[in-house]
Amino acid sequence: MSTLRVLVVGLGNMGMSHAKAYTKIDGFEVVGVCTRHIDQVELPEALQGAARYSDFEIALAELKPDVVSINTMPDTHAPYAIKAMEAGAHVFVEKPMALTVADAEKVVETARRTGRKLVIGYILRQHPSWNKFIEIARELGTPLVFRMNLNQQSNGETWSWHKRLMDSFTPLVDCGVHYVDVMCQMTDAKPVKVHAIGAKLTDEVAKQNYGMLQVQFDDGSVGWYEAGWGPMVSETAFFVKDVFGPKGSVSIVMAENAEGVKSDDINAHTKTNQILRHYADMNKPDERIDMSDEPDHDELCEREQRYLLKAITEDLDLGQHMTDGVNSLRIVLAADESIHSGEVVRL
Repeated sequence: MSTLRVLVVGLGNMGMSHAKAYTKIDGFEVVGVCTRHIDQVELPEALQGAARYSDFEIALAELKPDVVSINTMPDTHAPYAIKAMEAGAHVFVEKPMALTVADAEKVVETARRTGRKLVIGYILRQHPSWNKFIEIARELGTPLVFRMNLNQQSNGETWSWHKRLMDSFTPLVDCGVHYVDVMCQMTDAKPVKVHAIGAKLTDEVAKQNYGMLQVQFDDGSVGWYEAGWGPMVSETAFFVKDVFGPKGSVSIVMAENAEGVKSDDINAHTKTNQILRHYADMNKPDERIDMSDEPDHDELCEREQRYLLKAITEDLDLGQHMTDGVNSLRIVLAADESIHSGEVVRL
């Protein structure tokens, strides 16, 4: 197999993690990196040989890469992905893959038409502990009740990053696609309606920096998800991942001796620590499944890129992966619509 030449676009938190991941995988070579202020970026030793660009289109035209990794602000995801695939490259694109459902569908249509592989950055899909969480939830019967949140008491550099993200999306949309995607994997039912509320807690941003959505499925399953960003956000109960059904419940919990975990720690967003399973049959004791040896954030990014490599080299059918990406975006954008209209949105 020939080595796949990679252009990494965007070198923020996620972009740098993905860039370093490519350097650890036989089959990939990072030939270029691109970000707006490339002259101000200090690259790790493993990326020192990559060509540096501040303009995506110039980098794409000059390098003619086999793979383009898109880790920029959300408003560029769809146009960059389409241009890359039209130029013959396979694409990894961070979530959410577009600002609108229509643009997301255009990205997927381009992948199908060009025959290029498109992998969307749903990092939890590569996480063994979250896969176990989903597996147990599917054993609880129907309907299911989903209770999830991720609130982040962000400040300093993290708050600056969140404010930049909110130029495109609210926290409810940006983070919500992950957890709505998890809900959809737990049930085969179709989402039918969405309602949401939001609040703007600071004049530093134009959008609501807190939101909560409710979604209902056609089998009676219901769920909520909330997300808030900013220095005013509470650390109390910032991480709830809990599902229950007729046969019991499953929850992601911190170990009883876990201390000092902060809500803006990016590793805490994927880390499960322990899975707690409870049975409706009270004769059965609760089970605590230890997950303390799970992969960290950078290892998960590497797993995502290994999945991309597998998709390319083994010609995996990514049809369902792409459809799921559109559908999760559809739900969180319906929530954003509901916040502004004050109405329930039927899907």
